[in-house]
Amino acid sequence: MKATQEKEADLGNSSIGKLLFKLALPAILAQIINVMYNMVDRMYIGHIADVGPSALTGVGVTMPLIMAISAFAALVSMGGAPRASIMMGKGDKETAEKILGNCTTMLVLMAAVLTAVILLFGKPILLMFGASDNTIGYAWDYMSIYAMGTIFVQISLGLNAFINAQGYARTGMLTVAIGAVCNIILDPILIFGFDMGVKGAALATILSQAVSFVWVLRFLTSGKSFLRIRKGYLKLSADIILPCIGLGVSPFIMQFTESIISVCFNTSLLKYGGDIAVGAMTIMTSVMQFSMLPLQGLTQGAQPIISFNYGAGNIERVKKAFRLLLASSLVYSTLLWAIAMFLPHVFIAIFTSSAELSAYVTWSIRIYMAASLLFGIQIACQQTFIALGNALTSVFLALLRKVILLIPLIFILPALLPDKVFGVFLAEPVADTIAVTVTGILFLREYKRLSHKKVGMD
Repeated sequence: MKATQEKEADLGNSSIGKLLFKLALPAILAQIINVMYNMVDRMYIGHIADVGPSALTGVGVTMPLIMAISAFAALVSMGGAPRASIMMGKGDKETAEKILGNCTTMLVLMAAVLTAVILLFGKPILLMFGASDNTIGYAWDYMSIYAMGTIFVQISLGLNAFINAQGYARTGMLTVAIGAVCNIILDPILIFGFDMGVKGAALATILSQAVSFVWVLRFLTSGKSFLRIRKGYLKLSADIILPCIGLGVSPFIMQFTESIISVCFNTSLLKYGGDIAVGAMTIMTSVMQFSMLPLQGLTQGAQPIISFNYGAGNIERVKKAFRLLLASSLVYSTLLWAIAMFLPHVFIAIFTSSAELSAYVTWSIRIYMAASLLFGIQIACQQTFIALGNALTSVFLALLRKVILLIPLIFILPALLPDKVFGVFLAEPVADTIAVTVTGILFLREYKRLSHKKVGMD
């Protein structure tokens, strides 16, 4: 690789352990900081005098739409970034920059469409997603403002993947750190200082994301980046963009189905447990989202190493990187499970001071996260399939856990068990256990065949 990139990470020669640490640590911090946008909003909103629990539930109902926006960013970037890494491994910088340019254009187009859809149909969608008469006002107050910043979300999230894919992990971390710090500062000022409530939280979020948006574009158009956004490569080409979309389908499904699953959980829980059950789900979703960030950061740190060396034909480094990723992921997911089982109040107190809601979450989170110790296997194997450019298998695994297993179980188990709410929460660990078993078997076969695979992308 050229000297510009070697200052950040020598993906082809440096120690795998040092590389993973160097790339994963900033990626983990970036993931944690990124989710702080919505987490900080919920922390402040949940403590608004008199209306805190209802406002928190209302904002929780917006999460499916927010996750959908992020999913469309992943559809482009999480397919494009690994392909760019593989092309860099082959020494084909021109194609890598064409991928970056095409993905930039696609992200802008998607942002325009998503903004229009949400502004036109957002309110009925939120009602369909589990908002009640008590919470729809808060949900729409938040979402109507958040939608105006969709372009900032698409570009900052989508193009930051290309920064990380080049080995610029610290720069990628700063992308989200700058915006998150702005959000933390602006939230109390707008929510309480200007008495804007939920609207203030949404405005703080989109202003902060705008700062990250400017940062990303400035870096990727400067001489500091190995790959640059070039005007001549912005025109969409089917040969360039379609393989990126194809590889991005798996992470898209993983994130978009989170939106669908959130709707399924909210509607079922509203039916069987009322607003307090939906409020509990908002807290548990937040905990799960935050807790999974180190795992996502680990896989983001490993992806450039695996993809680059796969493109360069260095299979032994690919295998070594995966083994280290798997071990690290398992250690973390086991620790997470232990905290959820034995110290759930560590999580709960962050989001609510309501004794009733806290008691509800205390028992339900132990069911919901019962199989979380297995996540290390699931995410390490599934994301490695993506890093290797194996779109078909990664799509199947994404569909298996959420669409084939979890969504049906959310409705089947309550019908079979006397405690309906318990049945809804139990769907998560049952689906996770089956999915991890299948993923592990498929990846074991892939790992054994890896040495004999033809390196490169079709």
